[in-house]
Amino acid sequence: MANHPIPVLEEVAGSCVDAHGGAIGMPQLCVDWVPNQIFWLVVALVLIYLLLTRIAMPRIGAVLAERKGTITNDLAAAEELKQKAREAEAAYTQALADARAESARIVAAAKAEIQADLDAATARADAEIAARAAESERRIAEIRASALESVTEVAKDTAKELVAALGGKADARSVTAAVTARLKG
Repeated sequence: MANHPIPVLEEVAGSCVDAHGGAIGMPQLCVDWVPNQIFWLVVALVLIYLLLTRIAMPRIGAVLAERKGTITNDLAAAEELKQKAREAEAAYTQALADARAESARIVAAAKAEIQADLDAATARADAEIAARAAESERRIAEIRASALESVTEVAKDTAKELVAALGGKADARSVTAAVTARLKG
């Protein structure tokens, strides 16, 4: 048996197939096959519709609902975190203001303490200076008194020596009276 194609009868194949069973032209455009193509198109569309509505769309809807829930939860969490950030910022600002007030209070207390120490040191220094000045005044008064006595003694001795050098004789009482009178003015 040779491998020869079996001739196809035109009545069975229709006008779209040649004698060897090959399609003539484009089989999609063959008018004899249009009802068959429409049937399978409708079957395919119904199957696609059923697949989409029964399987794909519920899954897509579930994914979209889950995403929507996640987005809603994320937005709520973001709003909550934003509120917490505002509260933290307010707490930070309050803590900063409190710290500034506390530092101002500490600085004022330190200034007051330093001023008190300075006033006490100044008072001690003034008292010491006054004591030294009084001591110096006392010593100056002693030196003046001592100097006056020394001048008086020197004046008496000098007067005696001058009177004796000039050939006179003077007693101590008259010399003392003369020197005292001259020192008084």
